[in-house]
Amino acid sequence: MKTYTNTGNKDTRSGFGAGLTELGQTNDNVVALCADLIGSLKMDDFKANHPDRFFQVGIAEANMIGLAAGLTIGGKIPFTGTFANFSTGRVYDQIRQSVAYSGKNVKICASHAGLTLGEDGATHQILEDIGLMKMLPGMTVINTCDYNQTKAATLAIADHDGPVYLRFGRPKVANFTPEDQTFEIGKAVQFTEGNDVTIVATGHLVWEALEASKVLNEKGISAEVIDIHTIKPLDDKAILESVAKTGCIVTAEEHNYLGGLGESVARLLSQHQPTPQEFVATQDTFGESGTPEQLMEKYGLNAEAIVKATERVLKRK
Repeated sequence: MKTYTNTGNKDTRSGFGAGLTELGQTNDNVVALCADLIGSLKMDDFKANHPDRFFQVGIAEANMIGLAAGLTIGGKIPFTGTFANFSTGRVYDQIRQSVAYSGKNVKICASHAGLTLGEDGATHQILEDIGLMKMLPGMTVINTCDYNQTKAATLAIADHDGPVYLRFGRPKVANFTPEDQTFEIGKAVQFTEGNDVTIVATGHLVWEALEASKVLNEKGISAEVIDIHTIKPLDDKAILESVAKTGCIVTAEEHNYLGGLGESVARLLSQHQPTPQEFVATQDTFGESGTPEQLMEKYGLNAEAIVKATERVLKRK
């Protein structure tokens, strides 16, 4: 079990930038490509210090993926950067054919994911990307929860041999995981112990799950909160051991309930341990323009929604 304290709100995309900066200093094979969003992806420092290893491809995301795939043939480790919508939906064919099918060592790093992109609205928000990417054979899918974890994940994926989708966000959110953490791909992180309900969350919903657990504790409900930062490969063991104890589960994610973390968990449970489950996720809908807080409240992606989902699932035990 981990201890947690919010040390101050920071945006997860800056955690990616910090990780990339460190990789630039420690790994000469790391190269970076960006589709005209250097500032948004926090790739400025890498570009300034390693101009020979940075490629600005402009608004040409499909070309960026093709270039990245080609660079791996020479032993380079390319990190591509743009918004999650443009990192996946716009270039899915190139990712499928040139990266996944070919097993290329490309790290697809995607910022501004989910509803918390905010005011840019539905055309720039994406709530389907986890589903798109996890269905690709051989693709590792990671969705980090805070600045420190995003930095650690950025460092870790450089050592992983194979394609990776790393998803993070735009707004400043609680920074509560350890600064000195070692990120283990495919290994869930348990934050609290509980006997009544398992809450597994990913990305920005991890902090909301922890906040919900405090409210539930005041109601006499003991919640076990687990951070599933790696959606593929899923930490089956951590989930199954927890629900064996609690007997019910709530999954929470900033993504469509179709194709996301919750669906992966449902598949696991149906195969090994059928368990009552409630989904905190968007309900097969696009987003809209608004502040991150307004959208998370409207679409039911906050601590209050997790509390309500817990109360529903407890009635089904």
